[in-house]
Amino acid sequence: MDDPLRRDVLVHRGIYLLVVLALLFLRLLPLGDGAARLPGPDLVLCLTLAWLLRRPDYLPALLIAAVFFLEDLLLMRPPGLWTAVVLLGSEGLRSRIALTRELSFLLEWLFIGMLMMAMFLAYRLVHVLTLMPQPGFGYAMVQVLASIMVYPAVVWLSFVTLGVHKPGMGEIDKMGRRL
Repeated sequence: MDDPLRRDVLVHRGIYLLVVLALLFLRLLPLGDGAARLPGPDLVLCLTLAWLLRRPDYLPALLIAAVFFLEDLLLMRPPGLWTAVVLLGSEGLRSRIALTRELSFLLEWLFIGMLMMAMFLAYRLVHVLTLMPQPGFGYAMVQVLASIMVYPAVVWLSFVTLGVHKPGMGEIDKMGRRL
């Protein structure tokens, strides 16, 4: 039989993948002089954390790993390093879903900001320990701060356009199943 709940999950996984591919495409476009401008936010990370916090069933770990590994390869970063950091951070967030479910948005934003900062510092630490070249600390910090600042807009757009919301305690879907 056709399960509407399963179809909804698969549709949202497909939408996530299409949005990520569109963001990667836009990031790879040669628009203007890249040396003189500040780095933009990591929208793929913001989207992943926002969706994971609201509906963890939409984003399995394998999908997150595949998306960020593809991003590593396309952006010519060390393959798998950022993927591993994001996967550890996202699975840590997934394990705390019950605790974060009833947080106000301000506390959620603070929590996500601290998580992004921890992920950034872990990534930098591995670069330092392995003596890999890396962009300047200030330049990379601007990207993290920009990602933290744009997170509310990503959450709002996800809710308004796709209805991705945080289920309340005891909320059930149309079929009577607990979310």
